[in-house]
Amino acid sequence: VFGKAALLLLKKTGIDKNKVDAIASHGQTIYHIPPKNNNKKGSTLQIGEPSVIAEITGILTISDFRTRDMAAGGHGAPLVPLADYLLFGRKGRHRAILNIGGISNVTILRKRLEELIAFDIGPGNSLIDEAVKIYTNNKRSYDKDGAIARSGEINDHLLKELLSHPYLKLGYPKSTGREMFGVDMVRDIFNRYPNLSSADIIRTFTYFTAINIYNSLRQFRIDEIILTGGGVKNRFLIEIIGDLFKKRKIQISKISDYGIPIEAKEALSFAILGYQTLRLREGNIPHITGSRHGVILGKITLP
Repeated sequence: VFGKAALLLLKKTGIDKNKVDAIASHGQTIYHIPPKNNNKKGSTLQIGEPSVIAEITGILTISDFRTRDMAAGGHGAPLVPLADYLLFGRKGRHRAILNIGGISNVTILRKRLEELIAFDIGPGNSLIDEAVKIYTNNKRSYDKDGAIARSGEINDHLLKELLSHPYLKLGYPKSTGREMFGVDMVRDIFNRYPNLSSADIIRTFTYFTAINIYNSLRQFRIDEIILTGGGVKNRFLIEIIGDLFKKRKIQISKISDYGIPIEAKEALSFAILGYQTLRLREGNIPHITGSRHGVILGKITLP
């Protein structure tokens, strides 16, 4: 699928594949186990076989970026902060690049690379999406514009429970995934709150996501928050986030305001990491991922 997608992209853009130096393939995270503070190593399972991509496209393929960082004791995430710094680091500006995907993560930009802060905040779309699947019997996979959430009511008891989740209290570096904030958690909540309507649960999940983002960022000095990721399309979620930050007089922008399509940000970031690999340059930032040292990321598969 990834190989054919690359060929389709080349066809649509009219670019000769012989002019492409490499494909940098993020892959697909199937399961992620972050390392523990007691020196217990983590593990990650990424699929999207690079040999198949290289065979189908005839293009050198760089893949499996996370495992090298994890081999050095890191979380293998987040890896986009280097790209964030190169794209948006500006002297005199204090920016946060907030990605709301399945999991929300942030890069707090500073003047120097060594001063960057980045971590997984917690759920982005993951809880909302899984709840919508249950609500619609898998006929829909997301809450378009936040319409279902708008129709519900917040349940204060559930919101308090969600905001007390142990992950939110961890220091960084830290990473998480749908293993923690995904379908198992959502099913458990539906079972334990049988008297709540699905719309109420979805609205509560939406507020939890927004409030957790606000709580995670308010400690930092920030002039501007640049939003990216699929969660940006959830108008209701973005309205809540905007209202929370309004009193702090922080500018809220979308990455599309800077000429980068929301859907393309992660692809662009990994293209940058792939370039770093080809140039034999380190792609991780050790104090962010928790690795013992900088490493050249990814595996190279020749065509």
